[in-house]
Amino acid sequence: MISETLANEFNISSKQSKDLINLIENGNTIPFINNYRKEFTNSLDYESLQKFSESLNYLEKLEKRKKEVINAIENKEKLTDDIKKIINESETLIEIDDIYNQYVEEKETKTESSKKKTLSKLANIIRFQQTEIPIEEIAKDFISEEDGITTIEEAISGSQDIIAGITADNADFKYLIRKITLEEGKIITEPIDSEESSVYEIYYDHSENIHNIASHKILAINRGESEGFLKVKIVAPKDDIISYLNRHTLIDRSDNYSQDYNEVTKKYIEKAILNSYDRLIAPSIEKEIREYLTSRAEDKSIEVFSNNLEHLLMQSPTKNKVILGWYPSLYASSKLAVLDKEGKVLKTDIVNPLGSENNIDETKKIVLEIIEKYNVDLIALGDIQDSKKLEQIIADIIKGTHVKYALINQAGASAYSSSALAEIEFPDFNKGHRTAISIAKRLQDPLVEFVKVDPKTIGVGQYQHDMNQKKLNESLANIIEKVVNNVGIDLNTASISLLNYVSGINSAIATDIVRYREENGLFKSRNELLKLDSIDSDIFKQSAGFLKVYSSDNPLDQTSIHPDSYGVAKKLIKKLGYNLEDLFLEDLAIEGINIKDLSDELDIGEETLKDIVIQLKNPKIDPRDSMHKPILRSDTLLIEDLKEEMVMEGMVRNVVDFGAFVDIGVHHDGLIHISKMDKGNFVKHPSDIVSVGDIVKVKILEVDLDKNRIQLSLC
Repeated sequence: MISETLANEFNISSKQSKDLINLIENGNTIPFINNYRKEFTNSLDYESLQKFSESLNYLEKLEKRKKEVINAIENKEKLTDDIKKIINESETLIEIDDIYNQYVEEKETKTESSKKKTLSKLANIIRFQQTEIPIEEIAKDFISEEDGITTIEEAISGSQDIIAGITADNADFKYLIRKITLEEGKIITEPIDSEESSVYEIYYDHSENIHNIASHKILAINRGESEGFLKVKIVAPKDDIISYLNRHTLIDRSDNYSQDYNEVTKKYIEKAILNSYDRLIAPSIEKEIREYLTSRAEDKSIEVFSNNLEHLLMQSPTKNKVILGWYPSLYASSKLAVLDKEGKVLKTDIVNPLGSENNIDETKKIVLEIIEKYNVDLIALGDIQDSKKLEQIIADIIKGTHVKYALINQAGASAYSSSALAEIEFPDFNKGHRTAISIAKRLQDPLVEFVKVDPKTIGVGQYQHDMNQKKLNESLANIIEKVVNNVGIDLNTASISLLNYVSGINSAIATDIVRYREENGLFKSRNELLKLDSIDSDIFKQSAGFLKVYSSDNPLDQTSIHPDSYGVAKKLIKKLGYNLEDLFLEDLAIEGINIKDLSDELDIGEETLKDIVIQLKNPKIDPRDSMHKPILRSDTLLIEDLKEEMVMEGMVRNVVDFGAFVDIGVHHDGLIHISKMDKGNFVKHPSDIVSVGDIVKVKILEVDLDKNRIQLSLC
């Protein structure tokens, strides 16, 4: 039973498993269940709920496949109670497919079928090992011009092919050979051309155990193979496997297991088994293991990418600051855009900072005037190759002022600025100024802006273009959905891109919401959502708690408290001696509450009540406020300025399997190798130590100016 299997897998009660299955199958999203059905989630966090949903989906596919295979075998009139029992007890789709291949014959031509039918009798004589007559003599009776069997050799060879096929289809054999190969086999890589230089040279003549090869190595090997630099093969302990197959196929006629075999049939069976392994089993197992290794590597890489993306999106917003976005170019003019504290565009301009001294002086003059006129607090400079030239100009401009600057990852911003979405959001600005606006907004509110671009372009993963794109996109979408719903969004300012990730809302509904705002003005309450034809009570239930309305007369609409719980929240506020209008008072005191007694009194679950209390204590809470702030600079630093043993502060830009890349302010990110992360102690994965967005202290170990490489250690 699926619910019992999931209960055991996630160490929860059978009732909880059934309740969660019921919630998921009734269309409730993971964010909604995680936030507003905590009485059912108990010990499961968001990630566990997501995995629960994925496991449920897999088990449902497994059950469906079991029924299909049982029906197929039954139609072949080969189904027995034992086979049915084995199928029903199978735990993976691979096992089910092995059984299917064993009992459901592939389509054959009429001639092939006739030949096989004729030679099956000879194959059975050899396979069951009960004859003392030389096989060559028996084979004479199976020569048949009609079936295309013209010689004794053809008859014997054909019968051995049948035995080889039976051996290869044996599900038990395949299971054990797959297991042995995974545990004891090696992956071997060789160069196509040993004289050709490539980035894959570390994998020329390389051998590694299958069971513990690192994920990033598999993805690198796959790329090297696809680009024509590497040959890859799986090497298994063949002698042990052949010995195993022989022992389990040859019939020992002794009573003491002394290997008394029928010598008449032995050599034919051994040859058939060798043929079966070399021609059928080994290639099939190699293909399966390569797929397994790739899938495992992809899953690990996707996990790292997703973790990086989550920390990137959860970076602390820069609130209450006027920001000048600077979209740089080394070949054309730089575009500028000034945003007020709420993100409204106040001013756009163009400067030409590179070239002559006159250009530089004119740029400084224009930017300084903008800073003074609009009270600019921060400059957000897009990070490009050779941006150091612009950093120096900015450092000179802001010298003696309160203004600081930050380097902003602008990956994907240009593509966004050319999109239909950007034209809808900023119809009065050209592509360059839209990019400058986007760069400023990435400093002001990273989440709002990064959801507009393909996360694969942001540069916080590894080998993301080499893996299963459907699986990657689903995982990244789940992460964005998690963060968006965890943070909550402003219903009256959210873009279509942002709304699209809200629980229960799709792109069509998001478009309807934006259109409604344009035609009717700002939403004045959450309930106003129900005026949209595309939003029914179910969609409202899934989405409303994540959509905040700061222009509402009801203060609860500005919190993450779900409308279903407004009645309880009002009763609690009244019980504490306050009015609803007091909700955002700084001195609102909510202490010493007995959650258990109150949950009984108010007839609401304890977990839901705890969340309501948290929101009432701090209705403006933003989980991103506790995250690291971006590094703000007032001067610039060159890679040539770095010296070994220098200790610096930097921000983690990317985490990969072998280490972390850190921005220390010289444009070229430094690498902290995994071996340099914990003072020589073993580190399982860099993500156990650092995350994207972390501000860390590092020591310079080595600087290679020729290759612009910086080696760091974590202090």
